[in-house]
Amino acid sequence: MNALFWFRHDLRLHDNAALLKVAAESQRLLCVYVFDPAWLRPTLYQSKPMGAIRWQFIRESLHDLQQQLAQLGQTLVIRVGKPETVISELIAAHDIQIIGLNQVPATYERRAVASLQKAHQQQQWLVGNSFTLFTEQQLPFYLQDLPTSFTPFRTRLERIVQLLPSTRPCALPASIPLLNDALPTLTQPHPSPHALGFTGGETSGLAQLQHYLHTTQLVSRYKQTRNGLDGWDFSSKFSPWLAQGCLSARQVMAELRAYEAEYGGNESTYWLFFELLWREYFQWLHYRYASRMYALRGIRNQNPLLTFYPEAFMAWREGNTDAPFVNAFMRQLRTTGWMSNRGRQIVASYLINELGVDWRFGAAWFEEQLIDYDPASNWGNWQYLAGVGTDPRGRREFNIAKQQREYDPTGEFIQRYTLSQD
Repeated sequence: MNALFWFRHDLRLHDNAALLKVAAESQRLLCVYVFDPAWLRPTLYQSKPMGAIRWQFIRESLHDLQQQLAQLGQTLVIRVGKPETVISELIAAHDIQIIGLNQVPATYERRAVASLQKAHQQQQWLVGNSFTLFTEQQLPFYLQDLPTSFTPFRTRLERIVQLLPSTRPCALPASIPLLNDALPTLTQPHPSPHALGFTGGETSGLAQLQHYLHTTQLVSRYKQTRNGLDGWDFSSKFSPWLAQGCLSARQVMAELRAYEAEYGGNESTYWLFFELLWREYFQWLHYRYASRMYALRGIRNQNPLLTFYPEAFMAWREGNTDAPFVNAFMRQLRTTGWMSNRGRQIVASYLINELGVDWRFGAAWFEEQLIDYDPASNWGNWQYLAGVGTDPRGRREFNIAKQQREYDPTGEFIQRYTLSQD
């Protein structure tokens, strides 16, 4: 039987159970990745879904995946077009009887899969879920009863035994060779000497996992260093690889448990698990609330009393506000594709509370710029700060001057990104 496996946010061979299932039931296999040109078109919020820095990371990830597949006698076919159209054409042209993929919570991606499943009901669909730490069947509640705040979710989920990651395939069926479409090349308009050393792909992701845990044991100091503003080793930096599925959350957890067994656990190793649970919570929120993750009133259906001020938004976006600390973060984002979690909270608070701008414009700008953009985490965190999401205390407002005194008392961070702008 001929099968098609659609790679999306699972650009790896390790812990890809859906790929293993497809391989076990087919004689010939077509591995596909689809680039959607809509990713480069501006949305209602004056930003594009894809920026140059993240796209470079994805291109590197695709190249690495191609190399990994080649070791097993397979090829990765890359197509450009609307995914529903591209996949339908491949199914018809190559007599595909089995379609495999991993589900993700993002609304657009789920709609695309649902549309294809409706159009191709005669085919066998093997849909996995390796993007989250847990499966829906493991949740100790029905999805519609998902807790509306993080703490009750965490206390119930951290007691559940995690699934072990599946093994890397030793072999794959024969390929269905096809020519690739040419992928677009995006030029980063504001390169920075301070850009971090992210390289896309499963190989680099596994290397970073080894570096942060076993080689340096930096994870044992994570809770003390996690609020750093710049540099490589103050945090795990796993998020870009997790967002594209070059690493899975289950791989990270399995390696963390192995590390604790060898070196001992402490508050910092727990805190990395804690952060993975935050990521997990946002994924299941997205499954639960779907398109409401992108709505002005959020999942709480509460008016945030915000509007759109073009000049204020552009000043924030370009790092030209009255707050030098905010400006430094925004210039860091625009030139490197990265911003610390502390920075993301500070600049979001400023846009919402000081400028009164609709939070969705900020979330969309992050979507374009972040190398580690993840729909659930990004839009969920923005809702949280705007007071329309999961925080029972309502809107979160940061004292920018206090944050600067605490996290950049010498002004080194501000100076670094002021000079790089000049």
